[in-house]
Amino acid sequence: MNQAIKLINRITRNLLLVLISLAMVLVVGGCGENKKEVLKIGVTQFVAHPALDLDRKGFLDQMKEEGFIEGENVVFDIQNSQGDPNLAKTIADKFVADKVDAILAITTPSSQAAAQAAKGTDIPVVFIAVSDAVGAGLIKAVDKPTGTNVTGVYSADPVEQQMDLIMEMVPGIKQLGLIYNAGEANSVSNINRAKAYVESKGLKTVEASVASSNEVQAAAQSLMGRVDAVFVPQDNTVISALEALLKVLEDNNIPLFTGDTESVKRGAVATIGNDEYDCGRQGATMLARILRGEKAGEIVPEEIRKRTLMINKTAAEKIGLAIPDSVLKRADEIVE
Repeated sequence: MNQAIKLINRITRNLLLVLISLAMVLVVGGCGENKKEVLKIGVTQFVAHPALDLDRKGFLDQMKEEGFIEGENVVFDIQNSQGDPNLAKTIADKFVADKVDAILAITTPSSQAAAQAAKGTDIPVVFIAVSDAVGAGLIKAVDKPTGTNVTGVYSADPVEQQMDLIMEMVPGIKQLGLIYNAGEANSVSNINRAKAYVESKGLKTVEASVASSNEVQAAAQSLMGRVDAVFVPQDNTVISALEALLKVLEDNNIPLFTGDTESVKRGAVATIGNDEYDCGRQGATMLARILRGEKAGEIVPEEIRKRTLMINKTAAEKIGLAIPDSVLKRADEIVE
């Protein structure tokens, strides 16, 4: 009888151990499933300035509209490399090490770092705020699927239209100053296009290149007395120090034209620029498609869909520049 009881107790203990083990497996498995339901998206931005901040805001707003809610089914790891290419690489490498579900890269340097870090992995990279995606080596063509884990929204600047605007607003212009960072591929591309176009119209260009935002003021001063107007493309380095540039130009009554609309709100005279907020939204829609199952390599890169002619009347009046009625009538937005 005692042996029978001992046998029953042993069987009972063993059964309890099996049930406990099964329960632990189910709990761990369940936790794993819940963890997978929350996606992690790495967001890398090269530098903080209003135009790029709008890209990021548009992206986050549209992701919410697409049903990807922060803290519910997605977590955004947002990083800024503060204009440092080495830090951009470190951020991208960490995203890959963390095995994020996707990367959203804002600007050319951040996109190049992300694409390189994610090369050979299955982590999709979507780029935005990139002027020349082909020239930057991100994609091979803009009109067909990439066949890689990289795709995105390219925003080739309307440089020729921007140059026409400058010539229309500054009658008799003979020399155009160009300030940019030669280390930014998108800036070099746009500057080369600007030079070729205005020189074909009989204008001369004077260049001033900077390597950091601390050099912008000196670059501007080097152009004074030599140019009738200054153009800055969508250059992250120069635009991050826009106020220093504006101070020099305003003191010398020289108009500043830029490649982005946010700089016009800050004091530049005019631009025909990309709608950065909508660019971010466009990138979010593309990334949402990928998160729902499409492959990045099967998605054709898209050109930015909205551009704006913006004029700053107050900035023009400050330096005594009269804005032609022809420009005012067709402006999409006038800052006063």
